Amino acid sequence: MELRSSNIDKLDGEVFDVLIVGGGINGAASAAALAGKGVRVALIDRGDFAGSTSMHSSNLVWGGIKYMESRDFALVRKLCMSRNHLIRSYPATVQEIRFLTTITRGFRYHPRYLWAGAWLYWLIGNGFTRIPRFLSPGAIRDSEAIIDTRDAIGGFEYSDAYLHDNDARFVFNFVRGALNYGAVAANYVESLGARRESGGWVTQARDVVSGREFAVRSKVLINAAGPWVDEHNALTGQATHHRHVYSKGIHLIVPRLTDNQRVLAFFADDGRLFFVIPMGPRTCIGTTDTRVERPEVVATEDDIRFVLDNINKRLRLDKPLGKEDIISIRCGVRPLAIRAEGGGGRDFLQLSRKHAIDLNPHDAHLSIFGGKLTDCLNVGEEILAAVGDMGIGVPYPKHRWYGEPPEQVRREFMHQAKLMHLDELTASDASEPLSSRLWRRYGTHALEMLEEIREDPRQAEVLIEGTEYLRCELYYAKRREMITRLEDFLRRRSKIALVVHEEAMRQSPGLREACNILFGDQADARLDEYFATTRRERSEAAAEGADLPEACPSPAAGARQRESH
Repeated sequence: MELRSSNIDKLDGEVFDVLIVGGGINGAASAAALAGKGVRVALIDRGDFAGSTSMHSSNLVWGGIKYMESRDFALVRKLCMSRNHLIRSYPATVQEIRFLTTITRGFRYHPRYLWAGAWLYWLIGNGFTRIPRFLSPGAIRDSEAIIDTRDAIGGFEYSDAYLHDNDARFVFNFVRGALNYGAVAANYVESLGARRESGGWVTQARDVVSGREFAVRSKVLINAAGPWVDEHNALTGQATHHRHVYSKGIHLIVPRLTDNQRVLAFFADDGRLFFVIPMGPRTCIGTTDTRVERPEVVATEDDIRFVLDNINKRLRLDKPLGKEDIISIRCGVRPLAIRAEGGGGRDFLQLSRKHAIDLNPHDAHLSIFGGKLTDCLNVGEEILAAVGDMGIGVPYPKHRWYGEPPEQVRREFMHQAKLMHLDELTASDASEPLSSRLWRRYGTHALEMLEEIREDPRQAEVLIEGTEYLRCELYYAKRREMITRLEDFLRRRSKIALVVHEEAMRQSPGLREACNILFGDQADARLDEYFATTRRERSEAAAEGADLPEACPSPAAGARQRESH
């Protein structure tokens, strides 16, 4: 908590070039871009970083193949280039993965037509990934025995990318990068609204934890509040050209369905793409697409039944998946940008996730609408350009603000890890060598962990049963990752709450030790708070008609942790 406390003191005592409200992917990438170029920037979020839309994605980094059907080739081209850029910039984190798509009898397009579309998609993406291939029903069955091919007329395989860790972790690493460049950031700090004063912005803020109120002064104000952009603009009196409509999506996390490291893609009963996505020892299935009026959502009985029915129709399982198989649920909204004066009547299933940035140069105010993980580097660059146009100096315009550390740093880390036989300490059930995982998650900071393990080999022990998280990672998280509540670690800095049953966590002595490391004498209170929250969320879901198994945590986890004011 020391990092957060010291940053809150800085928020109260400095004048910033830019204040960003909202720590989802748009706000985090903007903060990293600005700070990396030398702009004095502050970032606040009234919940945890990546606490809403940015923690409920499919974990995919893709070029928007679904927009091929609407012939939005310019958007597809842009997203493919963004995907390629991320793969090159984050080779340990954003990795190519194959998608196997099965087409059933009666579908609106023949498989060979879609296969040709996959080739066009590959060409639009500069042939950056492996080439597509056509699959007969027999070839599909040979590739993935769990796919029910009795009604299949063929399919195709193509490549996109996915996040090896979870989406929230990817977002936080932008926040961590901004901090490394001198930004001031704090979670659980709420904006109560802002006003213009003496040619700048004065934002009234409240520390959600302590209740203390203070003012944050900045020359430019950026509203990156995700689904709550419109709400915060109302607080600051900003009229914009865009607004949001909301689409609710859920994913179910279940035991691993296949050992093959590929995404299985189908067209669900409503005609939209439906995925079976690898997630370490688990499988993620979904998603739904339901228009809602508000960004606060929970998974309903209909949502859960839709996902289970669709998956059971398309896979040959020894036993159909039921609610008792659900380990966790991801439930959030996609904020979709439309023109403020209209657009709400358009079929929202056809709306794209492309972002829009509304500028008010007179007030030095920016609003970021829409957006997705794939496009995050473009958002950062566009915000940089807009802030520069508003008169904010950019001291280091040529500095590269994104990407993994230089190759020579990675080689040095791997060399040290090899000399100390680090990978021999990898747990027998781990999904990858320890050195690869530590480098991907922590980059340059992983060198600190090697030193801690050399000094005390116990630091390389897995602390929480059923996970791959080491004792030294908990100490690092306490120092550098602004863990304020237990959910911040279990659900966003890591994906433990997604892949480990709640009951297993309740019984884990390692979790109690982790709480002691993270929270000291507040450990019991934080542990009780976490499990009380999961009980309350089950009650909220039950009120919406979803009868969830007792072991299923957080059906609406993060819906209250808003990327907002």
